[in-house]
Amino acid sequence: MEPKNPQEINKNLIILHFTVFIWGFTGILGALISISAVSLVWYRVLIASVSLFLYFKFNKTAFTVNGGTLLKLMFTGALVGGHWILFFAAIKLSTVAVTLVCLSSITLFTAIFEPIINKKRISKLEILAGSFIIAGIILIFKFETQYTKGIIAGLTSAVFASLFAIINSRQIKKLQAPVIAFYELAGAFLWITIYLFFTHGFNHTMLLKNADIGYLFILGTICTSLAYVAGVSVMRELSAFRVALITNLEPVYGILMSFVFFGDLNKMTFGFWIGAIIILSTIFLYPVAHKRINRRKIQ
Repeated sequence: MEPKNPQEINKNLIILHFTVFIWGFTGILGALISISAVSLVWYRVLIASVSLFLYFKFNKTAFTVNGGTLLKLMFTGALVGGHWILFFAAIKLSTVAVTLVCLSSITLFTAIFEPIINKKRISKLEILAGSFIIAGIILIFKFETQYTKGIIAGLTSAVFASLFAIINSRQIKKLQAPVIAFYELAGAFLWITIYLFFTHGFNHTMLLKNADIGYLFILGTICTSLAYVAGVSVMRELSAFRVALITNLEPVYGILMSFVFFGDLNKMTFGFWIGAIIILSTIFLYPVAHKRINRRKIQ
């Protein structure tokens, strides 16, 4: 239940908007950092894991889990790592704007995977929303053929994000969100380290420029561990619906920032904007329609 004090509500809304804005900023940092997507994510999860570990120690928070849960979280970390690698690869293969719109397809993939994984009844509203998103993606594919590889990487990244979000929807009932994040980030670090070791990835290509060090520190601490903890903390005060609605602003914030930093919007065709409008409109209107349908069922 949300607090009755309007000041508390406004305070948490500001925190949430700022957190979502930070998440949108990760795409900008990904474009600015010079190293490959795999190396970038390796540094990111290393910094984020260490910062969360220090967070637990500073707050004297218990974060131990049993062996079975540890294995589940560590394997889920492979999806997390894969999601971020593909996300940053998509940025380097296309633009921040294209990547963020592709990432918006998480809604579509969740509508497909969640009923299958959780053995739930398929929602007609979710299928309808998914159909609109497919139409938007097809338009982007048709008019942005020079970014085909980036679009494929962005969509695959969205698949991975959808899968680990569904898995976490189960874990959150048993564990605190920061604990889940810590072990999944640690898992991502482990799997990427193994991959780099066997592919001889620990070489000169991982050397950082001076600017990269600062960008990676911001990405790993503020945009990953700190933003995650802040995003979870506001859910103690705000309803899940309100949090979900505002989180949908991430692609909007990211696309606007990509214009400010890189002028990406000037590179986009008319077809891209039609597709993007269809996708983003669907994302915004879906929770509104869902809430109205639930109200009618209650009445």
